[in-house]
Order: sequence, then C-alpha cells, then structure tokens
Amino acid sequence: MTPEFVVEYAKQAILLTIYLSMPMLGLGLIAGLIISVFQAVTQIQEMTLTFVPKIIAVFLGLLFSAPWMLDQMTMFTINVIENIPMYIR
Repeated sequence: MTPEFVVEYAKQAILLTIYLSMPMLGLGLIAGLIISVFQAVTQIQEMTLTFVPKIIAVFLGLLFSAPWMLDQMTMFTINVIENIPMYIR
C-alpha cells in the first residue's frame, strides 16, 4: 500500500461522509432560515423555538433518506472488503 492509495481511500471516505450528511444539513438549514424569518416577523425571540422544528426536519429527512444512505455505505464497505486482496500485495 502506498501513501497515495491511503490518501485516496481517505478522500473517498470523507467525500462519502459529506455526501451522506448533506440532505440532513440542508433540511436543518432550511428549517432554521424559515424559523428565523418567522421570529423576525413576529419579534418572538425564544431561543428554544428553533430547536424543535430543526430536529423534526432532520429526523424526517433521515427517515426518508436512510435507505439510500444505507445503500451508499454498504456499497462503499463492500468495495473496501472485496479489494482487500489487492491491498496486501
């Protein structure tokens, strides 16, 4: 195994992590922006008001994207395990 090989696999793992987390982060961002606009319009400055909608949005996103996320992680893991003989050369 060369250092370039290890760096490439680390890069793939980091990119997969970012790719999988983007739907939940995006939903949390959108929910946060909507709540912020609502707070600005109504002048309600309750700090805990932002947490519940964000948590619900992220959980709903996770509920709907979990099969896709599991499929992506499984494919990556299978690829790593299947290529173990090539790594030890």
